[in-house]
Amino acid sequence: MAVFLFIAGLTGAVISWDHELDAWLNPQLFSARSGESAKPLSPLALARQVEIANPRLLVSYVPLSIEAGHTLMMGVRGQISADTGKRIELGFNQVAVDPATAAIQGARQWGAVSMTRENLLPFLYKLHYSLHLPKIGEDFYLGLWVMGVIAIVWVLDCFLALWISFPNLASWRKSFAFRVGQGWPKMNFDLHRSGGVWTWLLLLMLAITSVSMNLNDAVMQPLVSVFSPLTPSPFDARKPSPDNAPIKPVFSREQILAVARTEADKRGWHLPAGAIAYADRYGTYQIGFFEPAQAHGDGGLGNPWLYFDAITGQVIGSDIPGTGTAGDIFMQAQFPLHSGRIIGLPGRILISLMGLVVAMLSVTGIIIWVRKRRSAAKNGHAQNGHAKHKRLPVQAS
Repeated sequence: MAVFLFIAGLTGAVISWDHELDAWLNPQLFSARSGESAKPLSPLALARQVEIANPRLLVSYVPLSIEAGHTLMMGVRGQISADTGKRIELGFNQVAVDPATAAIQGARQWGAVSMTRENLLPFLYKLHYSLHLPKIGEDFYLGLWVMGVIAIVWVLDCFLALWISFPNLASWRKSFAFRVGQGWPKMNFDLHRSGGVWTWLLLLMLAITSVSMNLNDAVMQPLVSVFSPLTPSPFDARKPSPDNAPIKPVFSREQILAVARTEADKRGWHLPAGAIAYADRYGTYQIGFFEPAQAHGDGGLGNPWLYFDAITGQVIGSDIPGTGTAGDIFMQAQFPLHSGRIIGLPGRILISLMGLVVAMLSVTGIIIWVRKRRSAAKNGHAQNGHAKHKRLPVQAS
């Protein structure tokens, strides 16, 4: 478990800053060649032009604001081939579009097993929660289950660790102390025990939210629903169509966005529409409402979203942070807590540091384990040798 948590801890410390690091590493994907002074097209017009110029693909996600001098990063999927009747394998699922010319100036497969500059941050992000283990069959994601089961053990281990960290009440202060200057073995032990005690609540929070991130449907939702009912999502009530038979929308992105703006106004929302996505296997549009600087949901429980039927244009659901049952709000808090974004920049800094703490606890724990194994083996050999030595006179006589 320590090996897996070491990987998760180090990658977690890095991906707390994935967007910033990604933009720094890959200016060719994030800086528009046309420059800041060029007049951009609207995001939806750019999406249309990209699909017209590239009939093999469907734009599945469009941010609805463009930062001056930056590209517009869109999510894409392959269309269905008229020759084979199967979805076209594009070899990429993100495109960086120059907002003034609609030219694709870069593309990548998010989550590919690759250490190139373009793929490094997505590679680390996916490594964090799945180890890049393959999917088995249609719906069994091996990596999610491996890391999810480890997270469950981690939750239980948090309580076991707390128990053994306080062997007796009389010496409780020792469990918070660090014996500096008394040799590396003692310091290593204190880093592991006292370091875990000081950060215990945060470690438990990371462990619980890790279960939610990986085994949400299989474990966390059924468990939470025992204590509080959960509101089904629009996707729960819909059976996805086969991958080679996606649902073609009747309403265009422009039309559904106008419907969404009317619905948002009825609800008293004054936030602009920040992004639109289309799930072609469900025939469902999703529109998020947030300011351009809040695309990643920093602060609070995230951004509100509305869901629409692409055939009828009707509202079929919503995801509004801070509303619903107690169970709904608990589930809404899982990613904001796990990422630290629930309290904005300070939370991200804290979670990044906690990633390093998790890695440190993993290493110090293994060192303690190895030392105890060696000590036990040495004592065992010594006892065997002592027993043989005591028998020798008897055998000689």
